[in-house]
Amino acid sequence: MENWLVIGSGGREYSIAQCLAKKDNRSVYVAPGNPMMERMDNVHCVQINEMDFNALTLFSQSHHVVCTIVGPEQPLSKGIVDVFKKSGLKIFGPDQYTAQLESSKVFAKDMMQKASIPTADYQEFYDTNSALAYVDSHNLPLVIKANGLAGGKGVIIVNTKSQATNAINHLFSLPNQQSIIIEEYLDGEEFSFIVMANGEKFIPMPLAQDHKRLMNNDEGPNTGGMGAYSPLPQFGNEVTQNAINKVIKPLLSTMVNEGHPFVGFLYAGLIMTKQGIKVIEFNVRMGDPETQVILPQLKSDLGDLIINLLDGKKIHVKWDASKYYLGTVLAAKGYPKKPSDHLELPKFPDGTNIIYSGVQDDNGLIYSHGGRVLMVTTKSNNILNAQHQINELILKSVNQNNYLYRSDIGLKAIK
Repeated sequence: MENWLVIGSGGREYSIAQCLAKKDNRSVYVAPGNPMMERMDNVHCVQINEMDFNALTLFSQSHHVVCTIVGPEQPLSKGIVDVFKKSGLKIFGPDQYTAQLESSKVFAKDMMQKASIPTADYQEFYDTNSALAYVDSHNLPLVIKANGLAGGKGVIIVNTKSQATNAINHLFSLPNQQSIIIEEYLDGEEFSFIVMANGEKFIPMPLAQDHKRLMNNDEGPNTGGMGAYSPLPQFGNEVTQNAINKVIKPLLSTMVNEGHPFVGFLYAGLIMTKQGIKVIEFNVRMGDPETQVILPQLKSDLGDLIINLLDGKKIHVKWDASKYYLGTVLAAKGYPKKPSDHLELPKFPDGTNIIYSGVQDDNGLIYSHGGRVLMVTTKSNNILNAQHQINELILKSVNQNNYLYRSDIGLKAIK
């Protein structure tokens, strides 16, 4: 039996475990996982916190884990890869230095400047007064970002001075935020491009588009993501190739020159502007909810691809190019500020593809726990059909008093 370890507990990790577990002779352990993962064949949850590096290392050694995949950003930013490598364990993710591409916006900007990668102009600020003075002297809108990790909620677009003041005060009040950056606002259509990388070798994944805003028509506050779809019919192969040439290759080459080759999932948050592709941000792990609509397209075995990439072997990858994959997130009422807890889970018809994230076990019964509870996904020859299928399922199966969701996932492709 081939043992793998996935670190994390959300929908992204659910999808990774599900994908790995397709191979019959493989056991997939998830630490800490969530109760619904236990119901998947060949998947087992391990009650070890994702930040307990010593316990995770010992588990990997004692269970002869062939490779570990790190899902969330926090363990990566704190150096889990360095710890595993010192113990001689195979792990797919960037070291702590390279993980700054996500954990420090300023570090990412510096690397982009070295690599001549197009991105928004910016300035860093260490106090409220200087940040407000900068806002006073520049045209709005502007984009204000926490420099450090903020759980996907550290980016605020401001259109008025009062919004800017509130955003600056809010971001400085977040834990571990010594500085913020203020960027020029880029106008265009955003999309996500993820590659699996080892140094300058990489495997491109299909483009995807996340829906960050809480409500339809991209209104309301930013969230961790309310749904996604992939691939993107509005962007042809030339867009992917352009992103590879202008963003992926230059960054990977720069990290090699820095003495820290990138290993793992490199996520480029991109925007198509009138001047061409520009980078909004980098993440050093797969996106959530993009993972949930990208991995189902993979026809090759995920584990074999990762091992071959790490070992420098030839790689042959196959994707399903015949369908569109679309998923809608169900979030607990009150999300993102104060989500309700311990809600009864919706009961969907058999055969519905559900990816669980924010759930808890209470004496054998599963309830919601946290903001984003689950994601309903489907595939179709047509994005509008996929959207309609999911909306119909949700209307029939979900208590609208308990859950929030968007009914327009895929709107930019449909328009």
